[in-house]
Amino acid sequence: MNTEEIASIKQLLFTKKKIVIVPHKNPDGDAVGSTLALYHYLIKSNHDAVVIVPNDFPEFLKWLPGENSIIRYDAQTETCNSLINAADIIFTLDFNAFHRTGNMEPVLTESKGLKIMIDHHQAPDDYATYMFSDVAMSSTCEMVYHFIDMLEDTGKIDATIATCLYVGIMTDTGSFRFKSTTSTTHKIVAELIDKGANNTEIHNNVYDTNGYERLQLLGCALNNLKVIPEYKTAYISLSQEELHRFNYKKGDTEGVVNYGLSLNNVVLAAIFIEDKQEGIIKISLRSKGNFSVNELSRTHFNGGGHTNAAGGKSYESLNNTIEKFISILPSYNKALNDE
Repeated sequence: MNTEEIASIKQLLFTKKKIVIVPHKNPDGDAVGSTLALYHYLIKSNHDAVVIVPNDFPEFLKWLPGENSIIRYDAQTETCNSLINAADIIFTLDFNAFHRTGNMEPVLTESKGLKIMIDHHQAPDDYATYMFSDVAMSSTCEMVYHFIDMLEDTGKIDATIATCLYVGIMTDTGSFRFKSTTSTTHKIVAELIDKGANNTEIHNNVYDTNGYERLQLLGCALNNLKVIPEYKTAYISLSQEELHRFNYKKGDTEGVVNYGLSLNNVVLAAIFIEDKQEGIIKISLRSKGNFSVNELSRTHFNGGGHTNAAGGKSYESLNNTIEKFISILPSYNKALNDE
């Protein structure tokens, strides 16, 4: 964002506004953390703000301050439509194309509220009046911190806002181990701790709340792990029956794909999860080095994301989706083996 754009946003936010904040469908730690952080900041700035999520989010995020104020579009559609249509400003966080919000796409497309995008994914759509888009950023939460800083208002960041921002940065950087983590990221995290974010408590709340069935599901996933050494690739599959067997809840497969990537000599990892209710196979892809799973997902699996982390979907069966994945690996042979 340039100086003129920041000045314009400052002017917009100088007087009380009706503001809606929206993340992508199936919101993760960065999506929930960034929207709640911005919500608390805007409330402190005397705005009438609300977070509307397309659908439910994982249980391990439901301790975050303010999460009980979040409205689910799939549960309260009419209320959400009214709020969106009445909004002066709509912030879209952690996504850059309306289709990423699922059933919210039509009402967001038709809404008259001024759009402000804050996002770090590749290839943004041109729907927002103001776009803060930076693919080099570790997380949308880091971007929300920079956004508040550009507004010269970091003095409003308290323990509540700091906690929300810390969660998003921590989860989207893989606990600060991904290469998108920079010295600036660490400086911001240090400031968030100084402002009251309890890093030990946050980590425990997100990562150390496993139920017995979730660990059993992890065991099932690891038992299904396959390796294709000639293409430095590993993949995991979970059928709907396996999910039911271990009483799957949203968020239970978060991070499982990284086990495949942790193997020696593996550059590309994937997980394929059957979702019969939506009629799709959900796909998460991870990679090391310069191998772009964003490009692979956009080309073959109706998705996208970052160079080293992307998602996609398939409308074929679980077995056919895996067969398709394996069949395209030879075309990436050189890129995979060069890493």
